[in-house]
Amino acid sequence: MPELRYTKDHEFARVDGDVATVGISDYAQRQLGDVVFVELPKVGAALQAGQSVAVVESVKAASDVFSPISGKVVEVNSALEGEPALINEDPLGRGWLFKASLDDRPAFAELMDEAAYDAFLKTLG
Repeated sequence: MPELRYTKDHEFARVDGDVATVGISDYAQRQLGDVVFVELPKVGAALQAGQSVAVVESVKAASDVFSPISGKVVEVNSALEGEPALINEDPLGRGWLFKASLDDRPAFAELMDEAAYDAFLKTLG
């Protein structure tokens, strides 16, 4: 069963085996508003946890997406190029940004699980 973890910057990583699916949380997409453009990383790009890896632009603002994991991009969600609103419609499902190999499982385990992320969101007011 895939493990889901979150960062304080509102990215998620869902790991199944040795591959993580990465995107922004439902909270993040609601804060951004209507997403109109997404700049995705290149397949093969090396990732460092905490590094800016993508950009999501909405009618309100452009926002960097920081990689929650270290690894290498193995796939991008090309559907977002023609339909960036998928991020608003289904951020944890069809609105994922990219998939990457998971190079540091212990660091992934240190990210917030769903209960910890929900508790964190309550501190934001």
